[in-house]
Amino acid sequence: MSASTSSSQTPKYPLLEAILAIKNLPLQPMYTTRTIAEIFSVSARSVQNWMASDRLIARNLPGRWKFLTQDVEDFLRASLNGGR
Repeated sequence: MSASTSSSQTPKYPLLEAILAIKNLPLQPMYTTRTIAEIFSVSARSVQNWMASDRLIARNLPGRWKFLTQDVEDFLRASLNGGR
């Protein structure tokens, strides 16, 4: 059996990965409110407003709210369509 690998794989999170590449930040499985604010160059309060308006989904994980990578990608896709 042989596994085929491609050297030019399509990114799983193309919108988020493009922003992270510009900002020279690594792709992570989860992000904090502070990290999301840094990625989008906004205040933590702006991120909290996005959460309150259900534009950005947050997960209440032990310790603090976290944002899964897929949720951030969904947020970016919705922004392309004028919001949710």
